[in-house]
Amino acid sequence: MGKVKAVRKFVAKAAITGLGQSTFSREPGSSPRALAAQACLAALADRSAGVDIIDGLLLNRSPIEPSEVLPLHLKRDLGLGDLSLLASIEAEGSSAIQMIQYAALAIEAGCASNVLCVFADAPVRSAGAAKTYSGSMDLTGLPGWDASSGLHGAVGAFAISAQRYFHVYGADDRALYAAASADRAWASLNPQAFIRGPLGEDDYFNSRWIVEPLRLFDCAFPVNGAVAVIVSSLDEADNCPKQPAYLHAFGQGHSGARNLAGNSPETQTGAEIASAKLLETLGATPALYDYCELYSPFTITSILALEGYGLCQPGEAPDLIASGTTKPGGKLPVNTGGGHLSSYYLQGMTPVHEAVVQARGDGGERQVPKNDIGLVTGFGGRMEYHSAMTISPHREL
Repeated sequence: MGKVKAVRKFVAKAAITGLGQSTFSREPGSSPRALAAQACLAALADRSAGVDIIDGLLLNRSPIEPSEVLPLHLKRDLGLGDLSLLASIEAEGSSAIQMIQYAALAIEAGCASNVLCVFADAPVRSAGAAKTYSGSMDLTGLPGWDASSGLHGAVGAFAISAQRYFHVYGADDRALYAAASADRAWASLNPQAFIRGPLGEDDYFNSRWIVEPLRLFDCAFPVNGAVAVIVSSLDEADNCPKQPAYLHAFGQGHSGARNLAGNSPETQTGAEIASAKLLETLGATPALYDYCELYSPFTITSILALEGYGLCQPGEAPDLIASGTTKPGGKLPVNTGGGHLSSYYLQGMTPVHEAVVQARGDGGERQVPKNDIGLVTGFGGRMEYHSAMTISPHREL
């Protein structure tokens, strides 16, 4: 896969200068608010700085939690001083990258210099069991219609996407197994991943159905935890003790009313829109990316993301994954920490966290051999809300 570099020199908009996480657990305990405070203080310690440097705070709450679970009063918990930027960002799973994008835009506009961005969630409420979303994905747009037809929660909606993909492209559940085993291969190299053992075909195909054709290992592994980053101006980044992770371009893509006759909302997503915006900004093609950290809570979403972001043609992702291209040692590393399926599910901050690790060169056994520029994605709903960004150890591309 030949590289096509950006057609002009491109200077970063901002940089991530601090990365922090709380404890991650599958046991009930701390609240999202307490976990968020842990992660924020860890990000400041990573930056070797005190709270006095922070002049902006952005929150990403779990979309199914009430606002008081992670309130704006977190600024008091942290002992922050006067802020020139404060907000909660709500765009479902695309929120984490949007939060970082808005921080970078505010910095470019001179509104702030160091913005703390945090996501926290505590879905595990009883020992070993994560809370489930009892509502529907509202695929039809008609209140109550999905639930009355027996479609509850996210798994059913993405099972429909998988069935549609199989029908259109002739794939089958072997494509899903390939995606799950690729993530597991990366997780085996990540000491923080929750599921690190090998995933053989027997293990996968004998696991229980959640919603056919999605089995247990096709679905994300939720944990209680929080991740925070500090987004800083380039001047601030010049004086940081650790390698900054530079942010060069962002793209959002929110598909319209595609649930009408003639459209395919199961397989056509906002990724195409976000990708086009990102590449237009950079003046490049998808061949620019050295590795990808995808928001992928289900195996089918890895397949759709690879195609939606132009890393292969529609219908080609199953063969791309099965060839080993996305695994350790492959030409296009994907979900290098194990992703949502095998590492941990903290919505959009799972891919962001791993992308910063890779940009810094801190991946250890799983460090990608080339990290000049990585693609990081997020999505919400049934893939209609998308956000993406690039990340690099280089201030200029």
